[in-house]
Parts: sequence; structure tokens; C-alpha cells
Amino acid sequence: MMQPALELVIAALEKIRETSDRAPRVSSNALAQLQSTYSVTTCLEEAGVSPTGPRLQQTASNKAQMLASVRERVCGCTKCAHLARSRTQTVFGVGNPDAEIMFIGEAPGADEDQQGEPFVGRAGQLLTKIIKAMGFAREEVYIANILKCRPDMPVGSFGNRAPTPAEMQTCRPYLVEQIDIIQPRVLVALGAVAVEGLLGARGTMRELRGRWHSYNGMPLMITYHPAYLLRNQLPSEKRKVWEDMMQVLERLEKPISEKQRNYFL
Repeated sequence: MMQPALELVIAALEKIRETSDRAPRVSSNALAQLQSTYSVTTCLEEAGVSPTGPRLQQTASNKAQMLASVRERVCGCTKCAHLARSRTQTVFGVGNPDAEIMFIGEAPGADEDQQGEPFVGRAGQLLTKIIKAMGFAREEVYIANILKCRPDMPVGSFGNRAPTPAEMQTCRPYLVEQIDIIQPRVLVALGAVAVEGLLGARGTMRELRGRWHSYNGMPLMITYHPAYLLRNQLPSEKRKVWEDMMQVLERLEKPISEKQRNYFL
């Protein structure tokens, strides 16, 4: 009797995951009771449920497996039919499944659409430089976007367009799952569009950046998108981003050298 009941529960949880902005959760106490008669943790993980509590913290290996499952669903996603038709491939995310920092951008550009990895163009090269200046390798952090497909462009046009609110709302649950699996100590939102996609709130970067916000109880630092720094080469603007990153290092209780304190991008 237990197996059919569990299958019904898992089906219901999958439905919640598909129709809600937040991944479903289950308490450790409830799992402990169920585990006395049936091992449900694996089933729940396959359904995309994030068990809460230190007792059930995931290892990096388990996190990688769970992310791979989400990635598979993203690869076959056609919820935004126009994006599914125009994309070369989906751009899921890259980095350490057990990362302390997770950087979130807005959407893939042309380079990312071709290579299938976020932040590989000029803005991505600058982000990698920032990450290295913080004392991390790119492989040690996790990088993802609100949208997993490049926003389509009219035939013959160049550049990139920002994702629409509807596109972000449709794709957001995938990012929520990534965050819930990785459980980074700090989130960094790159640009106002990423903030809107993550928090559903609009605001100017002047108002938003440089101070701590919160996403589901996680510390969230908002800073300029690297593409902004490529357009605006003023040292004062570059310094603002670096000051934001030093706040991230302080929150992570990482040592900051004198060279880092005086650093300009």
C-alpha cells in the first residue's frame, strides 16, 4: 500500500513544482517517520523536492546528480515556443554544485547560445576576472541566468534583447530549483533585470546595489552587470562593483588583502 501512496504524493509534488515559483519542501521530521517503513528520500529528490534540515544536507555528488536531472528537463523545455524554435541550445548553468557563491545574470547572449555556457562572451570574461580577483577560480563558484534560452531577435538584427516578464516568470522555477539544490551561502544578482527575474521587483541600480537584500533567507548582493562596465569605463563605476564584491567576501568571512582593498577592475 505504501508504494502507490508515495507515487500519488510524488505526482502531486511534481505538479506543484511545475506550477509554482518555489520548489516544494518537506520537513526532516516527516521524512524521518516515513523512512522507518520506506526509503523516500531518493524518490523525493527525483521529484525535485528539497528536504530541509541539516540531517538531510546533500553532498556535492548528490547535488550534481540533482542538477543533472533539472538540466535534462531544461534541455527539452518548450514552454516558450518562440524561444525553443530560435535557440541553438539551452544554457543551464555551470560551476561547483556545492558553491559558496552563486552569480545570477539575465539571459544568454549569442556567444552563450553557441557554446551552451553562461557568461563566455566579453561580459563573461570580465566576470571571470572579478571572480579571480576575489580569490576564487571560476570553477569554484556557480553561474546561471534567469532565462535558459537566448531571447529571440528579429531576422537580420544584431545584439541582444532583455527577457520579458512573462519569459522570466515561465523560466524562473528552473533557477529556483538550482538555488534550492546548491544552497549557496551568498547570491549575487548581476543587473536590474536579474533582480526583477529573481525577486519580481523593479528598481534602479542606484537604489538596489551596494547593500544586502534577501532571497528566501539567503543573503543577496545586487551589483552592476559586467556588460554595464564594458559600456561605462569610468573607474568610479568599476570601483562600485568591486566594493560590492568585498562585502561578499566579508559575509563569507574570507580574508581581504591590502591589494584587494585597493583594487580597481
